[in-house]
Amino acid sequence: MRSSRRAADHTPIFTAEPDPFVVRFKVKARVWLPLDSSPPIHEDVIWKQLSFTRELQKGSKGWTGKVRASLVRLENTDGKYLDKTLSAQAKSPTKYALDEQDTKLLTTRTVNRIDKVVSVSVPVDAEPPKPSKTTPEPEVRESIRIQSLIAQAGAKMGMAIWIPLTDRGGVLKEWQGEPPKLLDRLPLNYDDTTLRTIEQIDVLWLRGRSIVRAFEVEHTTSVYSGILRMADLLALQPNMDIRLHIVAPAERREKVFSEIRRPVFSLLEKGPLADSCTYLSYESVRDLAAQKHLAHLTDKVLDEYAEEAE
Repeated sequence: MRSSRRAADHTPIFTAEPDPFVVRFKVKARVWLPLDSSPPIHEDVIWKQLSFTRELQKGSKGWTGKVRASLVRLENTDGKYLDKTLSAQAKSPTKYALDEQDTKLLTTRTVNRIDKVVSVSVPVDAEPPKPSKTTPEPEVRESIRIQSLIAQAGAKMGMAIWIPLTDRGGVLKEWQGEPPKLLDRLPLNYDDTTLRTIEQIDVLWLRGRSIVRAFEVEHTTSVYSGILRMADLLALQPNMDIRLHIVAPAERREKVFSEIRRPVFSLLEKGPLADSCTYLSYESVRDLAAQKHLAHLTDKVLDEYAEEAE
């Protein structure tokens, strides 16, 4: 875009009167490229030419401060090069295909509230790195074992099992005996935003087309990501009636309870998260998985192991 002039304009735009942002620039678009014609900064045509990227290792994020901060001046040579390159793209575009991750990041998701439509994001967990042969990650590996034990217990009770696609390889390696076929897709009739949230939950037990239990296995000190996902689910579907469980080592029990009782989770439309979400220790999961007659039990056996936040 090119700025033509600046002037003071007190018309409220950003806030109600008095709007403090009154020095405004009149601009007009010179080049406007579709996403698949916009050169990614890591392409050589851009990366090797700009003064703030060409000395960096390819893939580095060290350049982002140059374009994110307010009123940072670009070198004239950089501005002229970008102008020339983008103008050439407008006349004779080169296509740059968006990968799956780019597409997910650029997709705007909305939720219909009674009073308005709001935009939301659904964070997607990246595939965990494979443990090094020389530097194993015992805590992460133990959480995968627990995730697998939860899935196995549900399968023995006759439940259909959902595991996020990024976790399946590790979970199945820990499976004792011949693993059943995991669900390839969730047989649920929810909107896309809700489904994407549900798909990221560590373990789901389903009976027919209904979720019976949902589990988040927390191996990080913050024990926060799984609780956030459970809260997201209840915020999106306040009428959903399922039991939620945060699974964590015994030494993090109080941390789980203190996070569940945060004000932001206690003021959900459905009611406090603590009313729907309980804690399971790793040891409780091991005891459950060791039950000899799981095939003759129902999911209610979990209530003997689950602990509620006081």
